[in-house]
Amino acid sequence: MTPVLLDTNALMMPVECDVRVFEELDRVLDDPVPVVPAACVAELERLADGQGEEAVAASVGCDLADRCEQVPHVEQYADDAVVEIATRDADADGTVDCVATNDADLRDRLLAQDVPVIGLRGRNELALTQP
Repeated sequence: MTPVLLDTNALMMPVECDVRVFEELDRVLDDPVPVVPAACVAELERLADGQGEEAVAASVGCDLADRCEQVPHVEQYADDAVVEIATRDADADGTVDCVATNDADLRDRLLAQDVPVIGLRGRNELALTQP
């Protein structure tokens, strides 16, 4: 079992990048268990209320988030919640082994904190980057 945290844009990748996120996680990790912070779900819901491709991607992301376990956090901003969860002590509840994101700034923050990151490589494949 490999808990992997999906951020907002990871859940929007099926529409924005033509990535089959759960299939790719299965390919990259042994027995992935997708989790998501409530702040990311709230962000997806706000974006889904808009218009255009971003709203469609967010709507799909909301559906995908329903397939994930929500993990508790204190931070209100989605990226900060991702970092909070990803850097928890290994003995704490709701810890994860890596984070799936396509956000370059968040990826850099996580790698600087020694958190492995799964991101887009090539056209529509995911790859794991170790710190």
